[in-house]
Parts: sequence; structure tokens; C-alpha cells
Amino acid sequence: MPDDRSAATLLREVGLMADGPALWGKPVRHAGPGVYLVELNDPVATAPTDLAAIGKWLERVPDLRLDGERPTSRDLQQRLGRWWLPSQPVLLIGSTAGSVAGRVAAIARTVPGNRKPAASGFWLHFLRSSVQLRVWWASTDALEEYEDALLDAFAGGVPAEDRATLPDPSVALPWATLRSPSGAHKATGITNPLLPEVRAPEPQPVTRIVDLPPAEADGVRDEAKRGRRPAPGRGVGRVAAAAAYAAQGSPRKAPEPIYLSPEGLERIEAELAELVAQRPEVIKRIATAREHGDLKENAEYHAAREEQGFLEGRIKSIEAKLKIAVVVAPTERGARVELGARIRVEVDGEESRIQVVSSAEASSREGRISSASPVGAALMGRSVGDIVTIRTPGGEIRYTILEIE
Repeated sequence: MPDDRSAATLLREVGLMADGPALWGKPVRHAGPGVYLVELNDPVATAPTDLAAIGKWLERVPDLRLDGERPTSRDLQQRLGRWWLPSQPVLLIGSTAGSVAGRVAAIARTVPGNRKPAASGFWLHFLRSSVQLRVWWASTDALEEYEDALLDAFAGGVPAEDRATLPDPSVALPWATLRSPSGAHKATGITNPLLPEVRAPEPQPVTRIVDLPPAEADGVRDEAKRGRRPAPGRGVGRVAAAAAYAAQGSPRKAPEPIYLSPEGLERIEAELAELVAQRPEVIKRIATAREHGDLKENAEYHAAREEQGFLEGRIKSIEAKLKIAVVVAPTERGARVELGARIRVEVDGEESRIQVVSSAEASSREGRISSASPVGAALMGRSVGDIVTIRTPGGEIRYTILEIE
């Protein structure tokens, strides 16, 4: 087992490119999704907690309990210290689908006891101010998979003698990580550690509704006729200027929807599930390949990384398609050729079976033709008995529709 259990080592063990470090409280240079780790410069034998900071937390949260009783600051300090792992520098492992920089900054400025902006990792605020922390991170969209892999790698590096000192030796998590994505959590005995969530007041019910013709709101029609964005604060008022700009429409074009048959949707979702299921195995192969030595001459490592790149690229592509997918089911099965219909046709005296699908699910090898192709477009809307003629450079091809399923 390697002696180096630093954040950078853990990231490399699971096949991620480590980036950093940044000092705790300073900006992190990654605005995209990914995983992040907070660590000490070196392991410390005992938890360097600040009794005054813990006392402020206790004072701030009146419902906080330890084993069902209202504790003292010293009781809480001792309980937090029992989860300290003296051999491990990493204190927090987390992930975010938003901005890593934003999440780390939010954790740093969240007052213990508050739920917002980010309550995760709030134990870090109980360390003495003299303790120096640093942040490492890595970019990835497979958040839960890599967070779990990092936590597994962390637990695998905890010596047996350290585990034996924990209140629950089966749960070896970084000190400020209270639970894992897979459900493992520390039974700390601390309940109600955060203030109750404050809900916004219910909006007042609408008592009056006024219907106006399109573009008849205050100044909108006149401003929209100008054909350009009104200058701020000019025209008939700021409200009218903003409304006129909105009436002109956003310059950003919405993505075109992808039309799928019900079978096509099932096929794509099944492929996505299969690809996601392959992630842990690819991560494991990368970690295994790293153990074989110098990465420059490690063909197995580079092959695994290439496979990971292809896998993640395909997952992103499918997820993007599903976000804009529109499922189209036949209105009356067997009546006309519609998207997803299976048809039996006769082509120059020979029978064959084809299925008309969207371009996103077309596969000539499997007998699925796109509704946007010349043949697919010509067959759409046709009925049994219709004859469709396709003109090609090699001559005319006649399709006779024999059956629609």
C-alpha cells in the first residue's frame, strides 16, 4: 500500500487528471462540473479543532443534540475528534454538476448551522485558523461514479490501526465527508446540526386578470416596430424598452427536436444504461494499468484512457439527444406509413422488410431507414397497395407497399 495518500494520488489512482492545488479560501480555476478534494499539507496526529468555533455552532443551532441530549462544546469537540484519521491528509471528497469553483467557494463561506449556500463539508470550519488547507480537483461528468471510486480508494489506504480507532470501523470516510453517494454515512450521534429550512411565504392569490391583445401591453407594440433593441431608459419607459427587446426574440436559436419512435427511445435508453454500467469497469482498468509503471510506456493505460474518452463522448452524445427527443407513436397502426412503422415492400420483384425511423436511429445494416432519406420520405404517409417510384442515377426503383405493421 503506498505511503502517499494525497489528493493528487487518489485522483490519479482512479484515472483522473489532477488539477491544482489552490489554497483554501482562494479561487479554484475550474468553472465546470467535476470532483474536488480538500486536504492538509501533511497528516496530523489529532484533530486540530477550535473549541470556540464549535461553541459558536452550538450557540447558533439551539436544536442541536448529541446522542439525544443538549451537549457542551467540549462534548462536540471530543465526538468530532473520534472520527479523525491521523494517517490521512484528505479531509473532504465531493462532486458537483455545476461549477467546482462555485461549490468550493460556497462551502468556504457557509456559516456552520446554515443550509445555504452549501452545508456539505461544514466540519472544515471547526479547524483552527492556523491549519492550512488546499484544494485539488478534476473535470468529469461521471460524478457519482468517480466520487465513489475516490472514496473507495481513500478507504483502501486507511491502515487497520486507524480504522480500529473509529466509532464504526466499517465506515472509513474523509473527516469532513459525512456520507457517500452509495449511502454509507457516519453515525456521529449528532442530530439537527443545521437550522430549520425557512420557506418563502406563499404568493398572494390572483384576484384580477386583465386580457390584452398581443403586443398591446404598455408601449410594447410601438417599441417592437422599431426593429432594433431600444436604448436602455429611452422610449416610453424602461419596462417598455425591456418588453420590446423581449418581443424581438432571443438571437439564440433553440435546438431542433429529434423525433424518435417508442422502440427507438427504448433502444437509445438501453444503450445509455449499458454505457453507464461500463464506467466502473473502465475506471478499475485505468487504476490497475497505473500500477504497472511508467505511464509514458504503459500501452494498457493509454488504451484504457482512450476507451474512457470514447465512452464518455458517446454518453454525452446520447444524453444530448434525449434532452431534445420527441417520441412519435403511430396514430393508427397499419393504416399509413408513419415514424416507427415496419413495412413489407416489393422492390423489383423481391420482398424485403424495412422500418422507417428518424435519422437519429437509422441503421441500414439493421433495416432501419431514415424518414429524411429519399426512400423514407417517399414512403411516409403512404398506404398498403401504393407504388412509390424513386429516381436514382442508375434508373428508377419501384417500391410496392405490401403490408404495414
